[in-house]
Amino acid sequence: MRADATTRIYRGTPRNLAFLAGRLRRGDLVGVPTETVYGLAADATDAQACGRIFAAKRRPRSDPLIVHIATRADLSRVAVPNAAAEALARKFWPGPLTLILPKTGLIPDAATADQPSVAVRLPAHPLFRRLIALTGRPLAAPSANPFGYVSPTTAEHVRQSLGSRIRHILDGGPARIGLESTIVDLRDPLRPVLLRPGAITRAALAAALGRPVALPRRGTKPPSHPTDDADCGGGAIGQIAPGQGRRHYSPATPVTLHRRITARQIAAGSADEAWLLLARPPRPVAANVVWLDPRGDLRGAARTLFARLRELDRRGFRRIHAERAPVRAGGLADALNDRLERAAARD
Repeated sequence: MRADATTRIYRGTPRNLAFLAGRLRRGDLVGVPTETVYGLAADATDAQACGRIFAAKRRPRSDPLIVHIATRADLSRVAVPNAAAEALARKFWPGPLTLILPKTGLIPDAATADQPSVAVRLPAHPLFRRLIALTGRPLAAPSANPFGYVSPTTAEHVRQSLGSRIRHILDGGPARIGLESTIVDLRDPLRPVLLRPGAITRAALAAALGRPVALPRRGTKPPSHPTDDADCGGGAIGQIAPGQGRRHYSPATPVTLHRRITARQIAAGSADEAWLLLARPPRPVAANVVWLDPRGDLRGAARTLFARLRELDRRGFRRIHAERAPVRAGGLADALNDRLERAAARD
């Protein structure tokens, strides 16, 4: 989408932060930097403001928003914490970890897909935390892109993706991590469930909790509530966490995944196909070959994945061939492969 002339990118000066905090208190939307990806923020306590997020992103109302807070002490304002949540918050906050907990009355149903739970995070990006504090309210902020498309990792990505749908974008530099936060369901503190992998790994969560962290059963959506449907009134309510769709983070160009891409495969391909490698190949390559990190470092690959997908999508290739991270690497490889698999899925 073409950016509108009225869409402005702001530097993180005290004056600009005060102005943007005022816009948020009035119900406006602001594109914001986080250490994971850029978000589209609104007052999480204002149902109408949250509704504007869904409209701007064309996001289904069944897909809940993550609520961001400025300090650990704010957790009890938006959620009902338990011992497991407090342990993870002490260990990993501020940082790329989202907790699913029962919500308080401060957060409207519009932000949580009519769920009695809320997804909550304390971000590490200093500008975003300062903006939350200046606003004086928790901020709902999903990724700042049209629903289902590749997530933005720079302020310019936000302007390119949302165009005239928003007026204000805070520039905090390129996202340091580049992948969305880890999401763990702690509604039952004795049975934690990893709903979305991220920079904080399942093993790290288990070590901090002193107990195993389960995975959702493959091919099933996360449960809407830990009790039976009859206890929930049987209504058609949404999922408990964002980013759970089979197809997500996806460019318009079809993506095909490979365990490993070889020079022979590339040579046998055509000029209208792109090749996205984990590491830089040892020999000179054609213009349709790009890589995520020169040495294949997974942290570097995570930072550049979405930018590379956007770049290749703009270049008009017929297909993008992408290389998976090696499974044996574990940790961040799980998050990278999760995003690649969702980008490659077809409806």
